[in-house]
Amino acid sequence: MANLFTRIKDVISADINEVLDQKEKQNPIALLNHYLRQCEQETDKVRALIERQYTLQEQFTREYQAALELAGKRKHQAEVASNAGETALYEFAAAEQQQYTERAERLSRSLEQTKAQLEELERKYQEMKHRLKDMNIRRMELMGRENVTRAQNRMNKVLDTNSLSSMSSARFQEIENYLDRLEYQVNSSYYRSTIDGRIAELEKEEKIKESKSI
Repeated sequence: MANLFTRIKDVISADINEVLDQKEKQNPIALLNHYLRQCEQETDKVRALIERQYTLQEQFTREYQAALELAGKRKHQAEVASNAGETALYEFAAAEQQQYTERAERLSRSLEQTKAQLEELERKYQEMKHRLKDMNIRRMELMGRENVTRAQNRMNKVLDTNSLSSMSSARFQEIENYLDRLEYQVNSSYYRSTIDGRIAELEKEEKIKESKSI
């Protein structure tokens, strides 16, 4: 049964890896963005754990200070009771002092350990942030290269005369017909305006001749 579960797990992992490979081939930037979002989420989780560690450190500090104060208080009370000959009260205060002293020593060790752990967490957290920043910079570099590649491909398609052959003949003919009609309209308008102007000049010259002949 264990072998069966292991085989099923391996098959599922292989399928997931295959899907990720296909996505990477189709859109590597999108997959990279997905990985970066996961890294950012993990970084946020680490930040939350570090904040909890700071809270624990503050609690340890408060408990340590309280234990020190109570140990000092019970020590003073034990001295007063001893001087007064109050044996039972002295024994109680001395026992309390011992307990608070031991507690303060334990809390001191825990506090030092917590501080060391916190420093290590902070160091690793800063390292995570730097690596995440480097990954974001690398993503921008990849996006820049991808944009340039896409732009060059599009420009090459436009500038490549052979690309016209991929256009359907009907569409290409439609464009040629439109250009022919546009050229005909421009030429016709110019020709008409030229004829109208020339006829007007001839009529004017004819009227001048008639007036002179009279």
